[in-house]
Amino acid sequence: MKKLFISTILLVVLSTSAFAQKHPPRPPAPPHPSKSELYNSKARELDKKYNTEKKMIMNHPLATKRMKSDQLKALNARYQNEKKLLRATK
Repeated sequence: MKKLFISTILLVVLSTSAFAQKHPPRPPAPPHPSKSELYNSKARELDKKYNTEKKMIMNHPLATKRMKSDQLKALNARYQNEKKLLRATK
């Protein structure tokens, strides 16, 4: 019984060391961005989205000037609301 117990423990130790050699430790997780970095990246994304949508509205071939101005007003209002929400989370 004693020999069986010792051989079982020896087998477990050897198998765990073999498993550890096969699988190297994971690299450390990348650091989380700070709150200001996160805010700045979200603000850049919002500005980029706003500029692309504005460009699409202005370059639309079929929209009239009135339609474009209405769409720009709606876009500006939505942009201001999103900026306000972003500043509130800051």
